[in-house]
Amino acid sequence: MKNANFPAEMSKSRTYLVLGLMSGTSLDGLDIAACRFSKNNDVWVYEIVATSCYQYSDEWKDRLRLAHNDLSKIALLDHDFGDLSARYVLDFIQTHELNATEIDFIASHGHTILHQPELHKTLQIGCGRVMAEICQIPVVYDFRSADVEMGGQGAPLVPIGDQLLFNEYDQCLNLGGFSNMSYDSYGKRIAFDICPVNFVLNQLASVLGESYDKDGKIARSGRLNQSLFHSLESLEYYQMQPPKSLGREWVEAYVYPLLHQFNIPVEDQIHTMTMHVVSQLSKVLNGNVLVTGGGAKNTFMMETLKEKSSANIHIPDEHLIDYKEAIVFAFLGLLRWRNNVNILSSVTGAPRDHCAGQIALP
Repeated sequence: MKNANFPAEMSKSRTYLVLGLMSGTSLDGLDIAACRFSKNNDVWVYEIVATSCYQYSDEWKDRLRLAHNDLSKIALLDHDFGDLSARYVLDFIQTHELNATEIDFIASHGHTILHQPELHKTLQIGCGRVMAEICQIPVVYDFRSADVEMGGQGAPLVPIGDQLLFNEYDQCLNLGGFSNMSYDSYGKRIAFDICPVNFVLNQLASVLGESYDKDGKIARSGRLNQSLFHSLESLEYYQMQPPKSLGREWVEAYVYPLLHQFNIPVEDQIHTMTMHVVSQLSKVLNGNVLVTGGGAKNTFMMETLKEKSSANIHIPDEHLIDYKEAIVFAFLGLLRWRNNVNILSSVTGAPRDHCAGQIALP
């Protein structure tokens, strides 16, 4: 088993088959997308070959949710999550009848356990060396730490994929555990986290015995609490200029305490939080906007956003809604594999554009 900064042999082929893996803060599961990439006249194009989402067991949800409480077990968790991810990959290859020898590599985001860029700390578990050994396929992983070490936010990383794969849209918006967007401005890609979305909404829905607010039905049934809404809108983060990013730590420090201050029905909390999300999105969206991520399926949120925003909201097919981040991380891995820039300083605040990611060879 080898761990290398560069692949032993750089493929000369203009077409690549890559498996992209994404595990988000909303704990929906591990998304896997098999994608073919090719470069035609200096323009990258992609094709989705197969997709699957492997939902986590309750035990794994608890391990991931509570990992930050006991960092002494991180090494074990890093190994175990790498093992779990590899087992899912092997099942994915078998289920979709892929030829493993044709897969150039796996690109894995891992699962974020700790993200405090202001302290130069970020940690995504899912050991690439373990995955490479089990799958016998090279693995590109650990995309964020180099950027954070040099003073960047380490997030968001998807914008270079937005720029090179989805540039027919003025803005790309992702509604996952947190919302983030990217767009071009005077030749530079600008991107930032906007506000929490499903990270908070799913937690509130769990109080009612639901894993999430399907179609926004709970939000639709609730009422707006003006005091809570105003308190959320007044959070200092929203006055900051990009680059900026959010994580679990920020929600626990600022959002949850506000929710706990108001003794109101959970339905009203969910409605008010949803309206807060819509309000923050409406302030930054314009032009033709591609919307992906689980929040794009929240009918109430999308209806309200279309009413409140002047932007042209475009919701694509389910494959792109659910797997865009996995697709883009496959692409980030490809850029790393080719030693091309895959992290933009205009997005993360790092001192320079750079190429990030570790490569583990079987």
